[in-house]
Order: sequence, then structure tokens, then C-alpha cells
Amino acid sequence: MVKLIIKNLKEVEETFRKEIEQIINEKAEFYQNLFKKYDKDLTLEVIFNKSAATYLVSASIDLKSKKVLIAEEDKDPVKAARVLFNEFKKAVKRQYELERKDYEYKRKNRKK
Repeated sequence: MVKLIIKNLKEVEETFRKEIEQIINEKAEFYQNLFKKYDKDLTLEVIFNKSAATYLVSASIDLKSKKVLIAEEDKDPVKAARVLFNEFKKAVKRQYELERKDYEYKRKNRKK
């Protein structure tokens, strides 16, 4: 089970909040499906920070082997969130495959 925590969403302008919440909820649903059979309860944490004219959006999830943390900075918080979740998805899938040792399974099939 993946628990979603969103911090500092109030720092984002009101006009962007609904769209960002929608993006985050869609991505959280993806992680729910990905980690359906995972034997550890996970927490997906998304943090927003605004400094001057730029937004810093970071996401982290603590897997069994290590914590995956990605951050993205942009003037547009929606664009930052989308780019962040694209990179975050790649990093999480890569780490999850390493934990499952998919690379060894694939290698064994090639030798035959």
C-alpha cells in the first residue's frame, strides 16, 4: 500500500492547485498498482517550496533497498510537477527492478 503525503501545497498559487492535485493523484494511483504485491508499506511524499519566482518540487519514496528522491525546479509549478513525475517514475521502476533482480532473470533467458 502506498500512502500519499503532500506538503506545502499552500505555497502554490490557487490557480494551479487543482491541476497539480489531479496530476499527483493519477501518479499515486500508478504507484498503488506497481507496488500492489510489495511487502512493505510505502509513503510517497511530495513537497513544494516557492522561492522568489521559482518552484522546487520534490518527490520521495522509501523502498526496501534505498530511498528514491528526485527534485525539479521551474517557474511553472505544473510543468515542474509533470517533469518531476516522469523522471521519478523512471527512477522508481529502475530501483524496483533491481530489488526484484529482473536483470538476472532476463540474463538467464538469453543464455539458453
